[in-house]
Amino acid sequence: MPAELTLSLAIGGVGTDPAPRTVVESLVEATVRSGTTGPSGFDLTFAVSTRSPLVTSLLPQGYFDPPNRVILSATLHGRPTVLVDGVITHHEMTPSDEPGKSVLAVKGEDLTRMMDLLDLTGFPFPAMPAELCIALMIAKYTPIYKIVPLIMPSVMLDVSNPLERIKSQHGTDLSYIKHLADLVGYTFYLQPGPVPGTSMAYWGPMLRTAIPFLPTPAPISIDWDGRSNVESLGFAFDGFAKTLWVINIQDTATHLVYPIPVPDVNPISPPLGAKQPMPLKIQNLTGMAKYSPLQAAAIALAKAAADANVVSGHGTLDVTRYGAILAARTIIEVRGAGITYDGEYFIDSVTHTIKPGSYKQNFTLSRNALIAGGGGPLGPLSYAISPVQQLGGLADSAVRSAAAPPGTNTSASPIGPLAPSGALLTGPAGPLSALGQPSSAGSIAALPASPMR
Repeated sequence: MPAELTLSLAIGGVGTDPAPRTVVESLVEATVRSGTTGPSGFDLTFAVSTRSPLVTSLLPQGYFDPPNRVILSATLHGRPTVLVDGVITHHEMTPSDEPGKSVLAVKGEDLTRMMDLLDLTGFPFPAMPAELCIALMIAKYTPIYKIVPLIMPSVMLDVSNPLERIKSQHGTDLSYIKHLADLVGYTFYLQPGPVPGTSMAYWGPMLRTAIPFLPTPAPISIDWDGRSNVESLGFAFDGFAKTLWVINIQDTATHLVYPIPVPDVNPISPPLGAKQPMPLKIQNLTGMAKYSPLQAAAIALAKAAADANVVSGHGTLDVTRYGAILAARTIIEVRGAGITYDGEYFIDSVTHTIKPGSYKQNFTLSRNALIAGGGGPLGPLSYAISPVQQLGGLADSAVRSAAAPPGTNTSASPIGPLAPSGALLTGPAGPLSALGQPSSAGSIAALPASPMR
């Protein structure tokens, strides 16, 4: 029996409420962007008129003013997924002489925007390693936004003697957290969910393997004997994209300089194919003298892994046809693209485009090798002892904490029931879809989804 996809929208202050029915019926498009570079963002487009409650009441009351919170969630096969949890940064009004053509656009970013407001330069962290400093900075936002820290210990344990030196913050919380991540080759981002109104703050290495706290997506297929589940898929190979980074080490006794090549494959960034192209560029990694050997090694490994992706991919899928919601920063298998480009890929970014009656995703992929298959017999062993396995227990603990009642209106207002299929969804611009209609406040649309093929 076909399943239904229900989308829910909540807007408000710190504690959000399901969006009023007038807001839901005026929504003509929602776009959500997430990826490995930059914060996640969203765009909400509403069709309005001079007599619309959005214009006459909600807009003057500050309903769409920054930094009001926005939570957009989707439920597919009974499983909720938080697409974005962020704040409004600005809105734009575009009136039109044509009926139904006036548009109110609301734009925003994820909750990292709220971590980049207050400059706390000079705030002391006596006798604290970077991990504890980050936990304390994130703790300020836990009571307000229910952000749960997920911190991976680094190889560099820097605890200074408070009688000699006291570590202090430079800049905002976000900028200082990213600075501490750069010092050990780590990354920082917020992962919305697992329940609406909560987020996980991940500080750790860029994992290009399966991540325990993200669902493993089903394979995507193209030209696969009638079982294709994507609309388009394409790949490119750039042989000059891979760089061999070299660190120059000077022997203090002989003053001789020895070039040390940095490997581009490690337990947290394993080869995703059987054929690894040779690097065509060789470049010195400068500026490492100010770091300790462990810091320099961590930064160099992260840099080498990031510059080893010679294969890129892009595609589009319909969520109701694919049968699942694709997430960024995880591994997915590609089928039907030929032996050279089949296999596992890392999902760099995903853009959700949601309209009443339609839910599509554009995605980009990357990997560091050609031809499907592993990178050798030591792959499973290196993965078994890698920090990825430590995430299992940490993620379970974080999910249990995040799933506890957060004490906000968001958690008290679950995603509304599914709408009956076949109903007509109408709005200010006229009929939008014959696939479903809002069944309660905050529910955008119910879309029939076919089971996975």
